[in-house]
Amino acid sequence: MSAASPSAPFPKILVCTDGSPDSEGAITAALNLAKTTGSTVFLLEVIFYLAGYELQAPDTLAPPIVNMELMQAQETAARERLEARKAEAAKEGITLEPRIRTGSSAYEGILEEVDESQPDLIIMGRHGYTGLTRLLMGSVTARVIGHSPCNVLVVPQGVGLDFKRVLVASDGSKFSEAAWTEALLLAKTMGSALIGVAVATSDRDIPTATGAVRKLEAAAGEQGISVDTMIPVGRPEEGIVKAADFKAASLIIVGSHGRTGLKRLLMGSVAERVIGDAKCPVLVVKKK
Repeated sequence: MSAASPSAPFPKILVCTDGSPDSEGAITAALNLAKTTGSTVFLLEVIFYLAGYELQAPDTLAPPIVNMELMQAQETAARERLEARKAEAAKEGITLEPRIRTGSSAYEGILEEVDESQPDLIIMGRHGYTGLTRLLMGSVTARVIGHSPCNVLVVPQGVGLDFKRVLVASDGSKFSEAAWTEALLLAKTMGSALIGVAVATSDRDIPTATGAVRKLEAAAGEQGISVDTMIPVGRPEEGIVKAADFKAASLIIVGSHGRTGLKRLLMGSVAERVIGDAKCPVLVVKKK
């Protein structure tokens, strides 16, 4: 089995599955990445309580009793699925460790696993091409992004992951600086071509955006890395997504403004809006 090399960008990867087609892309991305970099993959499935597990009537004052027999059956089925994945991964020389958690919600189970496993990267699936509202309203992915201490990669259904053309968005903030640092690391370890984008919300913001891309060019030049830059004008999320389409980016990297709750995520975060509309995977970098 493979072991993560010191230069591997993500020694430990946590990938989340719910057994649906939406999570298949995330699993494939994790396995392909692990095969390339020697990362260890933690494959997590969360079994959470649903109304069908409760035996008491909804109007009773007593706390609900969970149907343990049904829960155990679900856990057994999940364990069989994950063990089968482990065997398949082993044939490819990939170290995969199954993880199962139970709880009242999927995102809480994921965050508990994050605390225990301390992954370098979380990979999650996205339900096709969606807009912001469908992506974020009650979305497990949005909650994990908001509370995770580590980077989160969101992979749309049916979309592959590669690092050939990486687009990084900058607004000159410390959060986008963290995203740029991650992009430079990937460019060096994965041989990526870099595209730097700073969106000007209006013509009068063009000088500020120009300053941001010049800073990207200087930082890349110090490390002997070339970067192609763009300065779209308009809404930040629209400019980033359109630039990614125009440049045929295979991955978008954006910064996230710290650890937040879902309420703040729903109030116009550029990172989450980009995730909702992008046609390629999006890596959300959390500033440490």
